[in-house]
Amino acid sequence: MEFIYNSNDLQPILNHENLLHRITNQIRRSLELQEILAATVDEMRSFLATDRVIVYRFDADNSGEVIAESIHEQRLPSLLGLHFPADDIPQKARELFISSRQRSIVDVASGTIGLSPLKNSETGQYFPKEQIYYREIDPCHIQYLTAMGVQSSLVVPILHQEPREQGESVKRQLWGLLVSHHSQPRTILKRELKIVQQVADQVMIAIAQSNLLTEARTQRERETTINRVTTLLHQLPTIQLQEALEEVVTAFNGIGGRIYINHSGKTYISGEQPQLLHDLENTSIEEHPVWRNWIAEFNPGDTWAVTDLYKEQRLRVLAAAFQSTPIRGLLVIPLYDHQNFMGVMSIFRPAFDSEILWAGRHDSNQRQRLPRFSFKLWREERKGQAQQWKPEEISLGQALSAHFSMAIHQQQMYEQVQGLNTNLESRVQEQTAEIEKSLRLTKGIKQVTEQIRSTLDFQATLQTIVSQVRPLLNADRVLIYQLMGESGGAVTVEDINGQWPSVLGIKAPLECFPDEVSRLYCRGRVRAINNIATDSLNDCNREFLQNIQVQANLIVPINISEELWGLLIAHQCHAPRNWQDTEIDLLQQLADQAAIAIQQCKLYEQSCTAEIQAKAKATQLEQALSELRETQAKLIQAEKMSSLGQLVAGVAHEINNPVNFIYGNLSHANDYIKQLLELLNLYNLHYPDPEHQINSLIEVIDLDFLMEDLPKTISSMQIGTDRIRSIVLSLRNFSRLDEAENKLVDIHEGIENTLLILQHRLKASANLTNIEIIKDYAKLPRIECFAGQMNQVFMNILSNAIDALEESRIIDQGAKSLSNPTIWISTQIAIDQSMLLLRIADNGMGMNQEVQKRIFDPFFTTKTVGKGTGLGLAISYQIIVDKHSGSMECISEIGKGTEFLIEIPIKHSSNII
Repeated sequence: MEFIYNSNDLQPILNHENLLHRITNQIRRSLELQEILAATVDEMRSFLATDRVIVYRFDADNSGEVIAESIHEQRLPSLLGLHFPADDIPQKARELFISSRQRSIVDVASGTIGLSPLKNSETGQYFPKEQIYYREIDPCHIQYLTAMGVQSSLVVPILHQEPREQGESVKRQLWGLLVSHHSQPRTILKRELKIVQQVADQVMIAIAQSNLLTEARTQRERETTINRVTTLLHQLPTIQLQEALEEVVTAFNGIGGRIYINHSGKTYISGEQPQLLHDLENTSIEEHPVWRNWIAEFNPGDTWAVTDLYKEQRLRVLAAAFQSTPIRGLLVIPLYDHQNFMGVMSIFRPAFDSEILWAGRHDSNQRQRLPRFSFKLWREERKGQAQQWKPEEISLGQALSAHFSMAIHQQQMYEQVQGLNTNLESRVQEQTAEIEKSLRLTKGIKQVTEQIRSTLDFQATLQTIVSQVRPLLNADRVLIYQLMGESGGAVTVEDINGQWPSVLGIKAPLECFPDEVSRLYCRGRVRAINNIATDSLNDCNREFLQNIQVQANLIVPINISEELWGLLIAHQCHAPRNWQDTEIDLLQQLADQAAIAIQQCKLYEQSCTAEIQAKAKATQLEQALSELRETQAKLIQAEKMSSLGQLVAGVAHEINNPVNFIYGNLSHANDYIKQLLELLNLYNLHYPDPEHQINSLIEVIDLDFLMEDLPKTISSMQIGTDRIRSIVLSLRNFSRLDEAENKLVDIHEGIENTLLILQHRLKASANLTNIEIIKDYAKLPRIECFAGQMNQVFMNILSNAIDALEESRIIDQGAKSLSNPTIWISTQIAIDQSMLLLRIADNGMGMNQEVQKRIFDPFFTTKTVGKGTGLGLAISYQIIVDKHSGSMECISEIGKGTEFLIEIPIKHSSNII
């Protein structure tokens, strides 16, 4: 089905009003909802002349049932009484039925669906005019309707408003759907959709009246039951408790019941009864400890409704007493006199079997993933179902527990009914006012102008123009033909009613559009052709129009800045048409408004393009400035490292020469001293009694100690010079001035040299504890890399680790450190023997996620001013990733330390063939 508007067809309005009048009278005459719905579907099917009209009602589980149906000559099979699963109507569609009161029109042949909301789902405001949006329909929906034999359908939601208390917001529920099916393609007119909507509104009123009637009948039965029970309870001289219990059991459709009197322990029973087992078989169930503890939890006015006693955890001990009976559910009503517990009344209910008639085979435990191909009746039998207690039954039980409050309760029910009547009357008046207002609204030139100016998107503006103009003119096709210089022009946008062919993108032959015609249109010429077969047209133009099935057309120029921009054209395809002056004036005014809107869109596009270009230029300049700053910083850092390397190499060279001199002469000095000591021993052996002056000097210089300590002194000097030579060698290796190129090196040597240089920062001092270095070195081959740059990476990471441990190294005289500052260094070879894996970790304070994300960014630092430049890790990352084709990753957590993972190839990629 498609939605169209026919402004000329005003004659059937009286018939439509008669239809609405008949349905309204039927609602007023009958109080039975089924009679009203049966009359409604008959009237609607006759009015729409479709094959089937149904009323579909939703159940609590969102499945539904066809409860009213009217079929024309059995052209479509009957669905009356059949149920459909909840998945047949998606949840999103049900929500739109409520929030925007959306109607849907489906045309299976064209594969389209028209969606027409009555109100805005976000603001809750009703739209001032009918709107419809077409889109492609889901293939599953098409298969579903095709399997049902339906080629076109119309669906209008039927809502139900729950009664509300004063001050509460209106709460609407989706009660059902009013559906029209046709076995052939069918067009839905605008006035037909409006009448169907009005009928759905009247059905909503009938539902409200039926609910009120049901409530009134329920209330009447409730009062009758209460009156009968009350009469029995207040008969003198004796209270008929047994008869009252039987009356209550009958009123609840139960199979048994019992009343337990607390002070006497007497029990009145009726029908099926539970029986305690073993030693408690002669004990009343109300005297069982489990039952007593459970009853003690109740407050006055409480009622406990148990649908399935075998699923109730608190009754699992007592469930065995019911197994020999058909009892499945129970309603327990404590009896209180103010705060005094008088006893308890229990009503028993059995399980029941049911049968559901489904439209096609349905598995209730699985969602229907594919559309059904058959809607043949399928019976589902459900055995042993537990029946739920209805709210009105629970309310009746509460009223029976305190019948003396019946008068107050009746007054409340009366006020509730009065409130519902008042709300219902108010809703009827509001809906009547909305209907009268909708009849007074018109779709004039102002509304169309506001619509086409509501967007600055050029293509959207053009499409809005044709979409708004076509319904106003009731034309078969409206298009905009845009001129494109010497190449002629083409149709850029169109809006079509019906199945007429699209002309989008088509170009008119140049001979059909000579320069003289362009000049006439530029001067404002309007051309109305009522019949292309009889009007004076050249053969080219007539043939072109006949090829696109045009029988009449109306052409209005769109001039911008005194230049012809294009043409706004209306086509009548199904028959010739006499264009009226009002229609021509309307199209001229719309063309003028279209010219303004198009010019605004073009200006907006130009401004947007200029803005984008300016932003792109600014972004390029900003990026260039950032790259320049980064390059400058890297050059400065590289120059610093180069100068530092030269300085370290020079210092190492200058220290190395005197140290080598001392180191080379120490061995000779050691030999000379040994010879002198041997000579002294010989003198002492051969001249044991020297002169007095020699003895005095021996005592003064303590010759024995001197001979013993002098070799030790020489040995200490030897160790010191070895240490100095080792430090000089480490400085020289760290600077690597002779190893600036890529070559095979010992990675462990570079790490050890770096640790040696940083030894003064690792050792303990007056107020700092020492940092423990834990090494886990694997057996590594020589690694092909840039040794000097790798030493720079080790220096940066280890220096940062020492800085991170600085706070935990401070010695607090009043507290004991909980953990020792530690740095772990680990090396290993990857499983495929192609990569070196290096880990350097510390147990410092760690970093949060935000710092980790920026840790390798240039100039980013968390250190205080003067302690860091923010370039160390950025340069290290560049050395590992760019220079060595490796990877560098930082893993850290607050309070647990930081770990750097470095991975570089053992052999440089440039040497791999």
